[in-house]
Amino acid sequence: MTFTTRHALIDPIAMNRIDTAAEKSGISIASLMERAGQAVAASALKHYPQAIRYVALCGIGKNGGDGFVAARALLESSADVAVYVFGDVAKLKGVAKQAFDALEISSEPLDHYRPQAGDVVIDAIFGAGLSRDVPDGVDAVIDRVETAGIPVIAIDLPSGLCGRRGVPLGRAFHSQVTVTFMARKPGHVLMPGRTLCGSVEVFDIGIPHRILREYCGLIVENHPAQWMDAFSKRDEDTHKFKRGHLTVFSGPSHATGAARMAAIAGFRAGAGIVTIAAPHEAIPVLSTTLTAVMVSAMDSEEQLLAWRDDKRHGTYVLGPGFGDVEKARGFVSLLKDKALVLDADGITAFRDRPQQLFDLFASDAPRILTPHEGEFGRLFPEIAADSNLSKVEKAQAAAALSNAVIVYKGADTVIAAPDGRAAVNANAPSYLATAGSGDVLAGIAGGFLAQHVPAFEAAAAAVWLHGKIARELGPGMTAEDLAAAVRPFQP
Repeated sequence: MTFTTRHALIDPIAMNRIDTAAEKSGISIASLMERAGQAVAASALKHYPQAIRYVALCGIGKNGGDGFVAARALLESSADVAVYVFGDVAKLKGVAKQAFDALEISSEPLDHYRPQAGDVVIDAIFGAGLSRDVPDGVDAVIDRVETAGIPVIAIDLPSGLCGRRGVPLGRAFHSQVTVTFMARKPGHVLMPGRTLCGSVEVFDIGIPHRILREYCGLIVENHPAQWMDAFSKRDEDTHKFKRGHLTVFSGPSHATGAARMAAIAGFRAGAGIVTIAAPHEAIPVLSTTLTAVMVSAMDSEEQLLAWRDDKRHGTYVLGPGFGDVEKARGFVSLLKDKALVLDADGITAFRDRPQQLFDLFASDAPRILTPHEGEFGRLFPEIAADSNLSKVEKAQAAAALSNAVIVYKGADTVIAAPDGRAAVNANAPSYLATAGSGDVLAGIAGGFLAQHVPAFEAAAAAVWLHGKIARELGPGMTAEDLAAAVRPFQP
């Protein structure tokens, strides 16, 4: 994946290592804190110039130091500023103490703060430096601020929000603006953290990018910059077989809609040929509802063997509307060395025997699994039950266990590869949660796989395109609208 600070997601532990490395390289931590605090003050003045009073709620760590600098900068701009501190100011040390000592106003204990009309809160209590539930005193202040409807600008992360998992540690501020530095953290984009952070602004405070690149890890926000190079340019002499033959399996005659949407999406995503393989009794329904998509009867494993052994048939989507779980298991066993998107009923078929699926996936064939929350929990019960893991870490563990690319669906869909790469998708609107949209996603991913796009890049691109199309269509769109609007990428 290409490293850019715009798309990198750096967890709090890695960010601490980056700070340490920056200091060892000779960069003054005091200068970094000064730039950070000044950036927060600038953001506060930009977003809330009408504020009657800016209230800095500060801890006694580095996040609090950023808050003290911001308070001083706001005072220097002639704003009315109040400072409240959580903890014993006598325990302040290092650059945070220097920032506190530079204030020209006195502070009060945090529990003395009572919101007033016209206040804007600058939350500098914990940032990413919290690993336990918020203390009662902070919980009470959060409650008072929310009850009074006071806008909040959070420094780094809303206090109480886990920067790694994106979940509240008991309770967290709900900020309108979050100001962070150099790069975002997973907690900024994972749900519900994305909602709690409001609008996230990232400021470059001067840490060299070579240091960020060394410690950044393998997690990014999903974006074309990460995978567009995997899509080859169209050759002038290309033909349909060069663009791949995608086979989508259908269920019985009363349940062909899911396969049809997946097939159409795969075709529009750029596959050269798409065939729906269906039970013989479903052929009349499919033949009267499809034109460019071909139809082939397939009732038995013997018929699939003959189809599979034709080298032109290299990529498959199995699951949408399939229905027969025993048949699904048999078909997957025959496709264990083929490019495969396993979705819906294809995943459900292994809910009681996940190890059988993982054993089938022992080879390095390109494979994508697309579970939603419930399917993920049934296929990976121990991973799903570990509350200490973030959604990203769960997807990474599942990918390593299954030897497949995982698309862990939801408002914050995570795409993870067995080698540890992961991308969090943030462009999907809430109205994408509609019947059939997952079938379309499976078809897009299959269409990309058919064109020999590597599995991780195919999955990440499919998820991003899926969200992009939904945004363009707007509220009220249906899965049929999605499938009809799919278009291939043009590098």
